This record gives sequence, structure tokens and C-alpha cells, in this order.
Amino acid sequence: MATRKKNNSTKNIIVTVLVVVAAGASMLFTGSAPEFLREYIPPQLHSVFYPEQSSKGNATAADVKVMNLPATEGNTKISSFSSSKRQLEKLYVSQRQFKTFYCSSTFDKEMNLDHSKSGFRFRKNEARANRIEWEHIVAAESFGQSFPEWRDGHPDCVDSKGKAYKGRECAEKTSKAFQLMQADLYNLVPAIGEVNGDRSNYRHDMIPGEKREYGACNMEIENRIAEPPDDKYGDIARTYMYMEAAYGRGVIAQASVKLYEAWNKMDPVDKWECERARLIEKIQGNKNTILEKACKQAGL
Repeated sequence: MATRKKNNSTKNIIVTVLVVVAAGASMLFTGSAPEFLREYIPPQLHSVFYPEQSSKGNATAADVKVMNLPATEGNTKISSFSSSKRQLEKLYVSQRQFKTFYCSSTFDKEMNLDHSKSGFRFRKNEARANRIEWEHIVAAESFGQSFPEWRDGHPDCVDSKGKAYKGRECAEKTSKAFQLMQADLYNLVPAIGEVNGDRSNYRHDMIPGEKREYGACNMEIENRIAEPPDDKYGDIARTYMYMEAAYGRGVIAQASVKLYEAWNKMDPVDKWECERARLIEKIQGNKNTILEKACKQAGL
């Protein structure tokens, strides 16, 4: 088994080197690297071979340190997750933002999905792959575990048969703080249902190789890790930073600090991310100072 893993690692290194050499040769003769090689080139080299990616929306990435996040307030207004989803549906429809977060499949004002342009293919659950779900970027379980009602239950969490329960259902019922955190609009994005389900509560991180299970969608989920498309690195990092600054509760694990700081720089804010934050502020009432600073610096 150890020999097989070593051979696979060596093979991945060789493939990566060959891809980088091919991309470099293409740049030498044509001035640009082929788009189809992007997914095989290590993300840290994208700014070399695809400089337009590092200047997304003509923006410059704000250098944000997790240990020195600007003070920001969390959601104190919306405590219903169902209400949050309805509010976001209205927001996206009113702004004609009809693309899912990870895979860019389109949807209409009735939330009907269309995968024809994105190239998404369902992995296993076709029914769920054809509906929109509002995904928590910072998974509910990630912060839910910090609430005693989730971990240990509550005297009010007893079912009709007298059996005590705990977990998300108990936290939703008895903890106002959990309700507000779960319903925070800044942490919710429209996702293909199957992708949302497969991602589950897994952390975001890098996955070696490029295993594709959703057609052209560059979303990878393996060994309880989810790696998003590289044009979502920054969106995800800044959401984690906002949730950490607003609520604490160990949203960002120490092991992930450098990753999110790097993702924030690799994928700067774009026009929609900034406009979305301003619209959410009007609905929810609290300012996302992480995005406010980044958008101001980028001139957006």
C-alpha cells in the first residue's frame, strides 16, 4: 500500500511538471497558456500563467490576516433560516444573478435549474442535482458544535415519546444565538442540491490531482475535504473571515489560517461580491467589514 501511494505521488509530480512545461512553451510561442491546462496547474502558479485570474475584476487583493481581523457585527435581525432563504431568492432574482455558486449552472426566477451551459453532470442523485439549495459556506455543524445545545441537548429538547435529542434540531429550537448565526445571509449561497449534499459539513481545502465527478464543474470532494473552483477561493476565505470576526466560536481552525489568507489574495473581490454585500447589509442590518475594506481597496 505504501509503495502504491508513493508511485501515485511520483506520477502526480511528473504530470504536474509536464503540464507546467507545456504551459510555459505555449506562453513562449503564443503569449498565453491554453485554458484547458488551467485545472492541472497548481493554483499558486495561476498568477504566472493566467495573470487575468490574479486581477479578477481589475481588483487588487486586500492583505487580510486572520489574527488581526477588523471588528464586525454579526446578524441580530433574522433568526429564521427559512426566512433567510426566501430573502436571498428575492435578492438574486431582483439582481438577475441566476448562477449557482460552485458550478455556474443557471436557474430562473422559479429556481428551476439548467445545466446545459455549465456542463455540470450529476454524480448519483439526479433529483437533488436539479434543485437549488442554499448552502452554508461555513457549514452549520462547524459552528454548531460550539453550542452546548448541539453537543449536549437541552431540557426542552424532548420528542413526543419522551426521548431527549440534541444536535442541530435542538440548537435551532432553543438557542437564539445559533438561530441568528445559521440564518446569516452573508454565509449563504445558491448551490446545486447534490453538490451541497455531497459537500456536507466537510472543510474547504486543497485536494491533490483533479478528480472530476460533476462533469465540467471544477468542484472536488474527497476524503471529507471539499475543494472549490479557484475563482471561488477568495469568496470562501472572506466568508470564513467574516464569520470568525462576527461570531468567533473557532470558525477558522488554526490549521486553515494560512490557507484562507492565501485564498483571499489569490482570488480578489469582484463587482457582484461587493454589490451582494451592500444589498445584504440593507436587508440584515449589519455591515460586513471584511468585504467593505476589500471592496473599497479594489475600487468596487
